[in-house]
Amino acid sequence: MEPLEEYHSPFDFEQGVNTRYLYLSPTYGDTPPSSPAVSTRGTQQHPDSVPELGEDAVTSVGPAPPPPAITEEERQELQEELFKVEDEILTLSQVLAAKERQLADLKRKLGITPLNELKQNITKTWQEVTTSNAYRRTSETLSQASLKAGAAISNVGSVFTRKLEDVR
Repeated sequence: MEPLEEYHSPFDFEQGVNTRYLYLSPTYGDTPPSSPAVSTRGTQQHPDSVPELGEDAVTSVGPAPPPPAITEEERQELQEELFKVEDEILTLSQVLAAKERQLADLKRKLGITPLNELKQNITKTWQEVTTSNAYRRTSETLSQASLKAGAAISNVGSVFTRKLEDVR
């Protein structure tokens, strides 16, 4: 299937890429000025670019004509509500980022390192595995099997020894 038009990246790679930042889906206001990311409000840098898969539909598609069932006043109210929800999302993401920084700070002060957390998680998981019914049943079955295999090998060894003695 042939593409309808040639793909144009929304990033300007002529100016270079700022490697100090990784913004997969920037929201307005949190993209550094030196970042090549496309602004999410207003006009895009490349209006002829094709939206990428997973891109936010609100930012990549122009405003749709209002449905005939709503009035201009209702549309305005919905638009205001949309901006309020976007602002709330931005605020919540900023609060979450602050809480994550606080969490990292507290862990650092308590001496909890990622390696320590990994060790604790492995220990906890191993304890949960060893106390599970499936592990106990499997362990008992393997223990019984090893006893029977040991007896069988011993029996084969004694039969083999007797046969060698008979040959002499």
